[in-house]
Amino acid sequence: MNQYRITAYITASIAALYSTSSALAEGISRYDDYGPLKTYAQSPIQSNSLTPLMRNGFSYQPGTIEVYTTGTIASVWAHTNDYSADYYQNALSLGGLWQINNKWVVELDYTWRFTANNYLDNLTTGFHDTFGIGQNGRDEVEDHSFDISVPEYGVEIHDFNRETLSSALSFYTSYQLFEDDHHGLSIGGSLYYNYVPSGPFETSNFEQALQLNYSYRHKKHSFYSMLGASYRRNDKVLSGISYNSVALAAGVGYQYRIRDKHRLLLEYHIYEGATNAASDLSEPSNEILLGYRYHLKHSAIEVSMIENVFNMDNSTDIAFSLGYRHRF
Repeated sequence: MNQYRITAYITASIAALYSTSSALAEGISRYDDYGPLKTYAQSPIQSNSLTPLMRNGFSYQPGTIEVYTTGTIASVWAHTNDYSADYYQNALSLGGLWQINNKWVVELDYTWRFTANNYLDNLTTGFHDTFGIGQNGRDEVEDHSFDISVPEYGVEIHDFNRETLSSALSFYTSYQLFEDDHHGLSIGGSLYYNYVPSGPFETSNFEQALQLNYSYRHKKHSFYSMLGASYRRNDKVLSGISYNSVALAAGVGYQYRIRDKHRLLLEYHIYEGATNAASDLSEPSNEILLGYRYHLKHSAIEVSMIENVFNMDNSTDIAFSLGYRHRF
Protein backbone atom coordinates (compact mmCIF):
# COMPACT_ATOMS: atom_id res chain seq x y z
CA MET A 1 0.00 0.00 0.00
CA ASN A 2 2.78 2.38 0.88
CA GLN A 3 4.41 1.67 -2.47
CA TYR A 4 1.22 2.66 -4.28
CA ARG A 5 0.98 5.84 -2.25
CA ILE A 6 4.60 6.75 -3.02
CA THR A 7 4.02 6.13 -6.73
CA ALA A 8 0.87 8.23 -6.72
CA TYR A 9 2.64 11.03 -4.86
CA ILE A 10 5.53 11.05 -7.33
CA THR A 11 3.12 11.05 -10.28
CA ALA A 12 1.12 13.95 -8.82
CA SER A 13 4.32 15.90 -8.11
CA ILE A 14 5.56 15.46 -11.68
CA ALA A 15 2.16 16.57 -13.03
CA ALA A 16 2.17 19.65 -10.79
CA LEU A 17 5.73 20.52 -11.81
CA TYR A 18 4.85 20.15 -15.49
CA SER A 19 1.77 22.31 -15.03
CA THR A 20 3.81 25.02 -13.27
CA SER A 21 6.51 24.90 -15.95
CA SER A 22 3.89 25.21 -18.69
CA ALA A 23 2.30 28.20 -16.94
CA LEU A 24 5.68 29.89 -16.58
CA ALA A 25 6.47 29.22 -20.23
CA GLU A 26 3.13 30.73 -21.26
CA GLY A 27 3.84 33.76 -19.06
CA ILE A 28 7.26 34.26 -20.59
CA SER A 29 5.94 33.95 -24.14
CA ARG A 30 3.16 36.39 -23.31
CA TYR A 31 5.11 39.13 -21.58
CA ASP A 32 8.54 39.09 -23.22
CA ASP A 33 7.17 40.58 -26.45
CA TYR A 34 8.26 44.19 -26.88
CA GLY A 35 5.79 44.64 -29.72
CA PRO A 36 6.48 46.59 -32.93
CA LEU A 37 9.67 48.51 -33.57
CA LYS A 38 10.09 51.75 -31.64
CA THR A 39 10.59 53.65 -34.89
CA TYR A 40 8.86 56.91 -35.75
CA ALA A 41 7.71 58.14 -39.17
CA GLN A 42 10.57 59.45 -41.30
CA SER A 43 8.78 61.51 -43.99
CA PRO A 44 9.81 65.17 -43.61
CA ILE A 45 6.33 66.51 -42.81
CA GLN A 46 5.11 63.57 -40.73
CA SER A 47 8.32 63.18 -38.75
CA ASN A 48 8.14 66.77 -37.51
CA SER A 49 4.53 66.49 -36.36
CA LEU A 50 2.36 64.05 -34.41
CA THR A 51 2.02 60.82 -36.37
CA PRO A 52 0.52 57.68 -34.77
CA LEU A 53 3.18 55.13 -33.84
CA MET A 54 2.64 51.40 -34.42
CA ARG A 55 1.93 49.85 -31.02
CA ASN A 56 1.22 46.49 -29.45
CA GLY A 57 -2.45 45.54 -29.23
CA PHE A 58 -1.70 43.42 -26.14
CA SER A 59 -1.11 44.70 -22.65
CA TYR A 60 2.16 44.12 -20.81
CA GLN A 61 2.49 42.53 -17.40
CA PRO A 62 0.72 44.79 -14.85
CA GLY A 63 3.23 46.98 -13.06
CA THR A 64 5.75 46.84 -15.90
CA ILE A 65 7.88 49.97 -16.31
CA GLU A 66 9.90 50.35 -19.49
CA VAL A 67 12.43 53.07 -20.28
CA TYR A 68 13.88 53.45 -23.73
CA THR A 69 16.14 55.52 -25.90
CA THR A 70 16.47 55.54 -29.69
CA GLY A 71 18.64 57.29 -32.24
CA THR A 72 17.86 57.71 -35.95
CA ILE A 73 19.79 59.05 -38.91
CA ALA A 74 18.07 59.78 -42.22
CA SER A 75 18.73 61.28 -45.62
CA VAL A 76 16.02 63.39 -47.27
CA TRP A 77 16.07 63.85 -51.03
CA ALA A 78 13.18 65.17 -53.12
CA HIS A 79 13.22 67.11 -56.37
CA THR A 80 10.03 68.05 -58.26
CA ASN A 81 8.70 71.02 -60.21
CA ASP A 82 6.93 72.24 -57.05
CA TYR A 83 9.64 71.89 -54.41
CA SER A 84 13.04 70.44 -53.58
CA ALA A 85 14.59 69.15 -50.37
CA ASP A 86 18.10 67.87 -49.78
CA TYR A 87 19.30 67.50 -46.21
CA TYR A 88 20.03 65.12 -43.35
CA GLN A 89 17.70 64.76 -40.39
CA ASN A 90 18.57 62.98 -37.17
CA ALA A 91 16.59 62.21 -34.03
CA LEU A 92 17.21 61.31 -30.40
CA SER A 93 14.32 60.02 -28.28
CA LEU A 94 13.99 59.27 -24.59
CA GLY A 95 10.85 57.91 -22.99
CA GLY A 96 9.15 55.71 -20.44
CA LEU A 97 6.09 53.44 -20.34
CA TRP A 98 4.06 52.22 -17.35
CA GLN A 99 1.51 49.40 -17.51
CA ILE A 100 -0.67 50.53 -14.60
CA ASN A 101 -2.96 47.49 -14.58
CA ASN A 102 -4.56 45.04 -17.01
CA LYS A 103 -6.43 47.84 -18.79
CA TRP A 104 -4.41 51.05 -18.73
CA VAL A 105 -0.95 52.00 -19.96
CA VAL A 106 0.68 55.45 -20.11
CA GLU A 107 3.80 56.64 -21.93
CA LEU A 108 5.81 59.86 -21.98
CA ASP A 109 8.30 60.62 -24.76
CA TYR A 110 10.66 63.46 -25.68
CA THR A 111 12.17 63.63 -29.18
CA TRP A 112 14.71 66.10 -30.50
CA ARG A 113 15.00 66.12 -34.28
CA PHE A 114 17.86 68.09 -35.80
CA THR A 115 20.02 68.47 -38.89
CA ALA A 116 23.64 67.30 -38.96
CA ASN A 117 25.91 65.65 -41.48
CA ASN A 118 25.56 61.87 -41.13
CA TYR A 119 27.23 61.11 -44.50
CA LEU A 120 24.39 58.96 -45.84
CA ASP A 121 24.66 60.51 -49.32
CA ASN A 122 27.70 58.38 -50.12
CA LEU A 123 26.02 55.21 -48.90
CA THR A 124 22.82 55.95 -50.81
CA THR A 125 24.46 56.73 -54.15
CA GLY A 126 26.72 53.70 -53.81
CA PHE A 127 23.73 51.45 -53.09
CA HIS A 128 21.83 52.81 -56.10
CA ASP A 129 24.85 52.33 -58.38
CA THR A 130 25.44 48.77 -57.16
CA PHE A 131 21.88 47.66 -57.88
CA GLY A 132 21.35 49.77 -61.00
CA ILE A 133 18.77 52.09 -59.40
CA GLY A 134 18.41 55.61 -60.80
CA GLN A 135 19.72 58.49 -58.67
CA ASN A 136 16.66 60.72 -59.30
CA GLY A 137 18.94 63.74 -59.78
CA ARG A 138 21.02 63.19 -56.64
CA ASP A 139 24.20 62.83 -58.67
CA GLU A 140 23.64 66.30 -60.18
CA VAL A 141 24.15 68.22 -56.93
CA GLU A 142 26.84 68.37 -54.27
CA ASP A 143 26.80 65.83 -51.46
CA HIS A 144 25.96 66.76 -47.86
CA SER A 145 23.78 69.77 -48.67
CA PHE A 146 21.11 71.38 -46.49
CA ASP A 147 18.50 72.99 -48.75
CA ILE A 148 14.70 73.32 -48.81
CA SER A 149 12.83 75.23 -51.50
CA VAL A 150 9.02 75.54 -51.77
CA PRO A 151 8.35 78.55 -54.06
CA GLU A 152 4.57 78.34 -53.57
CA TYR A 153 5.02 79.29 -49.91
CA GLY A 154 8.08 81.47 -50.39
CA VAL A 155 10.20 78.98 -48.48
CA GLU A 156 13.90 79.20 -49.28
CA ILE A 157 16.13 77.76 -46.54
CA HIS A 158 19.77 76.96 -47.20
CA ASP A 159 22.86 75.96 -45.25
CA PHE A 160 20.84 75.01 -42.14
CA ASN A 161 23.27 72.44 -40.77
CA ARG A 162 23.01 71.91 -36.98
CA GLU A 163 19.55 73.44 -36.66
CA THR A 164 16.63 72.05 -34.62
CA LEU A 165 13.77 70.78 -36.75
CA SER A 166 11.48 69.87 -33.86
CA SER A 167 11.64 69.51 -30.09
CA ALA A 168 8.55 67.59 -29.04
CA LEU A 169 7.06 66.20 -25.85
CA SER A 170 4.27 63.65 -26.28
CA PHE A 171 1.97 61.81 -23.88
CA TYR A 172 0.17 58.58 -24.82
CA THR A 173 -2.37 56.48 -22.97
CA SER A 174 -4.38 53.44 -24.07
CA TYR A 175 -7.20 51.26 -22.78
CA GLN A 176 -7.38 47.49 -23.36
CA LEU A 177 -10.68 46.73 -25.10
CA PHE A 178 -10.19 42.97 -25.47
CA GLU A 179 -7.46 40.42 -24.84
CA ASP A 180 -7.04 36.64 -24.80
CA ASP A 181 -4.19 34.23 -25.61
CA HIS A 182 -4.14 35.10 -29.32
CA HIS A 183 -5.92 38.43 -29.84
CA GLY A 184 -5.36 41.89 -28.39
CA LEU A 185 -7.27 45.09 -29.15
CA SER A 186 -6.65 48.50 -27.57
CA ILE A 187 -7.57 52.13 -28.21
CA GLY A 188 -5.19 54.97 -27.46
CA GLY A 189 -4.83 58.73 -27.60
CA SER A 190 -1.84 61.10 -27.82
CA LEU A 191 -1.14 64.71 -26.89
CA TYR A 192 1.85 66.39 -28.52
CA TYR A 193 3.59 69.72 -28.04
CA ASN A 194 6.41 70.88 -30.29
CA TYR A 195 8.36 74.02 -29.42
CA VAL A 196 11.34 75.43 -31.31
CA PRO A 197 12.11 78.87 -29.85
CA SER A 198 14.34 80.23 -32.62
CA GLY A 199 16.02 79.50 -35.93
CA PRO A 200 14.64 78.82 -39.41
CA PHE A 201 12.18 76.22 -38.05
CA GLU A 202 10.82 78.29 -35.17
CA THR A 203 7.38 77.03 -34.17
CA SER A 204 4.98 76.25 -31.35
CA ASN A 205 2.21 73.76 -32.07
CA PHE A 206 -0.13 71.47 -30.17
CA GLU A 207 -1.60 68.33 -31.75
CA GLN A 208 -3.72 65.32 -30.84
CA ALA A 209 -4.15 61.80 -32.22
CA LEU A 210 -6.40 58.78 -31.76
CA GLN A 211 -5.54 55.22 -32.79
CA LEU A 212 -6.76 51.63 -32.69
CA ASN A 213 -4.22 48.80 -32.19
CA TYR A 214 -4.86 45.14 -33.00
CA SER A 215 -2.36 42.29 -32.53
CA TYR A 216 -2.44 38.54 -33.07
CA ARG A 217 0.09 35.95 -31.87
CA HIS A 218 0.57 32.24 -32.31
CA LYS A 219 3.71 30.40 -31.20
CA LYS A 220 6.67 32.04 -32.96
CA HIS A 221 4.56 34.44 -35.01
CA SER A 222 3.18 37.85 -34.07
CA PHE A 223 1.09 40.19 -36.21
CA TYR A 224 0.53 43.89 -35.49
CA SER A 225 -1.74 46.51 -37.04
CA MET A 226 -2.68 50.13 -36.40
CA LEU A 227 -5.21 52.64 -37.71
CA GLY A 228 -5.00 56.23 -36.51
CA ALA A 229 -5.71 59.88 -37.18
CA SER A 230 -3.91 63.08 -36.17
CA TYR A 231 -5.58 66.44 -35.65
CA ARG A 232 -4.06 69.89 -35.60
CA ARG A 233 -5.50 73.38 -36.09
CA ASN A 234 -3.86 76.19 -38.03
CA ASP A 235 -0.41 74.75 -37.43
CA LYS A 236 2.54 75.03 -39.75
CA VAL A 237 5.77 73.08 -40.20
CA LEU A 238 9.17 73.58 -41.84
CA SER A 239 9.01 77.37 -41.88
CA GLY A 240 5.49 78.15 -43.01
CA ILE A 241 4.08 75.09 -44.80
CA SER A 242 0.49 74.58 -43.60
CA TYR A 243 -0.73 71.23 -42.28
CA ASN A 244 -4.01 69.62 -43.17
CA SER A 245 -6.29 69.57 -40.11
CA VAL A 246 -6.66 65.77 -40.15
CA ALA A 247 -4.23 63.15 -41.44
CA LEU A 248 -4.76 59.38 -41.39
CA ALA A 249 -2.15 56.72 -40.75
CA ALA A 250 -2.15 52.92 -40.93
CA GLY A 251 0.37 50.14 -40.54
CA VAL A 252 0.85 46.39 -40.44
CA GLY A 253 3.77 44.45 -39.00
CA TYR A 254 5.05 40.91 -38.55
CA GLN A 255 7.52 39.49 -36.02
CA TYR A 256 9.15 36.07 -36.19
CA ARG A 257 10.86 34.62 -33.13
CA ILE A 258 13.92 32.83 -34.50
CA ARG A 259 15.06 31.76 -31.04
CA ASP A 260 14.36 33.06 -27.54
CA LYS A 261 16.79 35.97 -27.92
CA HIS A 262 16.48 36.70 -31.63
CA ARG A 263 13.53 38.30 -33.47
CA LEU A 264 13.07 39.53 -37.03
CA LEU A 265 10.50 42.24 -37.79
CA LEU A 266 8.98 43.56 -41.01
CA GLU A 267 6.58 46.51 -41.04
CA TYR A 268 4.76 48.62 -43.62
CA HIS A 269 3.49 52.11 -42.72
CA ILE A 270 1.36 54.40 -44.85
CA TYR A 271 0.73 58.06 -43.96
CA GLU A 272 -1.79 60.33 -45.62
CA GLY A 273 -0.33 63.48 -47.14
CA ALA A 274 -0.16 65.97 -44.29
CA THR A 275 -0.16 69.13 -46.44
CA ASN A 276 -1.48 70.43 -49.75
CA ALA A 277 1.57 72.64 -50.24
CA ALA A 278 2.86 70.69 -53.24
CA SER A 279 1.64 67.78 -55.32
CA ASP A 280 3.98 65.07 -53.99
CA LEU A 281 3.79 66.24 -50.38
CA SER A 282 0.00 65.89 -50.55
CA GLU A 283 0.25 62.24 -51.57
CA PRO A 284 0.60 59.31 -49.13
CA SER A 285 4.03 58.36 -47.80
CA ASN A 286 4.91 54.67 -47.82
CA GLU A 287 7.67 53.31 -45.59
CA ILE A 288 8.94 49.75 -45.24
CA LEU A 289 10.87 48.82 -42.08
CA LEU A 290 13.15 45.85 -41.66
CA GLY A 291 14.30 45.26 -38.08
CA TYR A 292 16.15 42.90 -35.78
CA ARG A 293 15.71 42.69 -32.01
CA TYR A 294 18.05 40.98 -29.54
CA HIS A 295 16.61 40.12 -26.14
CA LEU A 296 18.61 40.29 -22.93
CA LYS A 297 17.31 39.26 -19.49
CA HIS A 298 15.44 42.49 -18.77
CA SER A 299 16.03 44.52 -21.92
CA ALA A 300 16.20 44.48 -25.70
CA ILE A 301 18.35 46.06 -28.39
CA GLU A 302 16.74 46.75 -31.75
CA VAL A 303 18.04 48.03 -35.07
CA SER A 304 15.99 48.92 -38.11
CA MET A 305 16.31 50.20 -41.65
CA ILE A 306 13.55 52.36 -43.13
CA GLU A 307 13.12 52.60 -46.89
CA ASN A 308 10.77 54.91 -48.81
CA VAL A 309 8.76 53.19 -51.57
CA PHE A 310 6.37 54.13 -54.41
CA ASN A 311 6.75 57.92 -54.19
CA MET A 312 10.38 58.96 -54.05
CA ASP A 313 9.71 62.65 -53.45
CA ASN A 314 7.74 62.80 -50.20
CA SER A 315 9.79 60.78 -47.72
CA THR A 316 13.36 60.06 -46.71
CA ASP A 317 15.55 58.12 -49.11
CA ILE A 318 16.70 55.85 -46.33
CA ALA A 319 17.02 55.90 -42.55
CA PHE A 320 18.64 53.76 -39.85
CA SER A 321 17.56 53.47 -36.23
CA LEU A 322 19.15 51.99 -33.10
CA GLY A 323 17.25 51.58 -29.85
CA TYR A 324 17.60 50.20 -26.32
CA ARG A 325 14.61 49.24 -24.17
CA HIS A 326 14.84 48.20 -20.50
CA ARG A 327 12.07 46.87 -18.27
CA PHE A 328 11.73 46.85 -14.50
